[in-house]
Amino acid sequence: MLRFRLLVTSYAVSAYGNYLNLIALSLFSYEVTGTAFGIGAVMAVRLVAGVVAGPVAPVVGARIGRRAVMIGADAAQAVAMAGLAVGGEGTPLWALGCAVLVLGAGNTFFGVALRSAVPVMVGQEGRAHANGLLVTARSLATVLGFASAAPVIAHGGYGTAFAVNAASFVVSGAAVLVLRPRTEEDAPAPAEPAASAPSLPWSGVPALLLGLVALRGTDALASSSHNVALPVVAELAEAHNPALYMSRFWAAWAVGTVLAHQVLKRGGRARGERAFALGTCAMSCAFVLAFTGLPAVALVVAAAAAGFADGWTEIVYTSRLQAAADRERGRLFGLSATAEQGGFALGTVLAAAALESLSPLTVVALFHGAAVCGALALLFTTRASRVDRKTTGRRYTGERPMSEKPSEGEATHGTRTGDGRLPGA
Repeated sequence: MLRFRLLVTSYAVSAYGNYLNLIALSLFSYEVTGTAFGIGAVMAVRLVAGVVAGPVAPVVGARIGRRAVMIGADAAQAVAMAGLAVGGEGTPLWALGCAVLVLGAGNTFFGVALRSAVPVMVGQEGRAHANGLLVTARSLATVLGFASAAPVIAHGGYGTAFAVNAASFVVSGAAVLVLRPRTEEDAPAPAEPAASAPSLPWSGVPALLLGLVALRGTDALASSSHNVALPVVAELAEAHNPALYMSRFWAAWAVGTVLAHQVLKRGGRARGERAFALGTCAMSCAFVLAFTGLPAVALVVAAAAAGFADGWTEIVYTSRLQAAADRERGRLFGLSATAEQGGFALGTVLAAAALESLSPLTVVALFHGAAVCGALALLFTTRASRVDRKTTGRRYTGERPMSEKPSEGEATHGTRTGDGRLPGA
């Protein structure tokens, strides 16, 4: 576990660089393109690259190994950011486009490889705790990245911010290279003939798992609304210092995600589809509440509650997908990455358009209302599946038929526990 903790530390460094770069790249894009549309176009290129990379990442990982994919993704992103750091304000538009293309695809490749390799690194029984560590590390890195973006850019310019991000990728890739974490099963199942391979990413995926992935994509779409609306609310609430408003919000959110890991770590029992659906409902309600004009103290409480539910759902969701067989795990996370980033990209466009005529509260409530409806649908489906299994004399596990014997780690711990978007997305 020590090796994994060191890997988590390097992941936190990389995440810090990403969130620092998120602010710097947006501002830099405006300088290069000269229009607000240019900022949106650059973000769209990054998100679309991530969506397209989703189905490709598990295929590449199966061919060359997940560890090689992680190192390659970090190296490519480091080179891209180093190029922007060297080019500075003279960077041509085509070079900026290539850089964000690499960032979008590289983030997806790394994320799919890492998440699908966690059960191999720590064992099935330790995956929920491991996912909690990753969520905690990313949450803290989010706050630090956002908080330090302004002083780094002010004192060193965009070149310094990009250089820091490039260095963070070097740290992450070097850690994977030196630590050499085990990312593949010792005795992988023989590859199936090409003719029997699924023609579509979702072919052969159980309906309940597709429901989970669909809800995760809907959650990403809903989360885009509060990410787009928060700067508007911050400007209205504290026009003299909107950055302080946002920092306070995201700091409270990060504390909530850390608490979620602590609670799940001490829970002592497996959690699955229902816990994920209920957590999604709680998260959406908390985010909507945070946009109702609460006083400062109440806003912090609401943001912390949203962070708690956000961390809870991510840990539960990721651990649930990781319960799948190794050969299927990468495909599930590739499909999930496409759903999450596609949902967030679509939501960003729709939310920005809706804010032109509707209030931030209305937009956030509508988008998160869709997530609540999706969560209730999943709860209904889960309950129907449970009743059906009871009537047929088969115990409901939330995963797979009892005829399929779980692994030793799953039998001990249970398989219904769980885990580049913006925070809260």
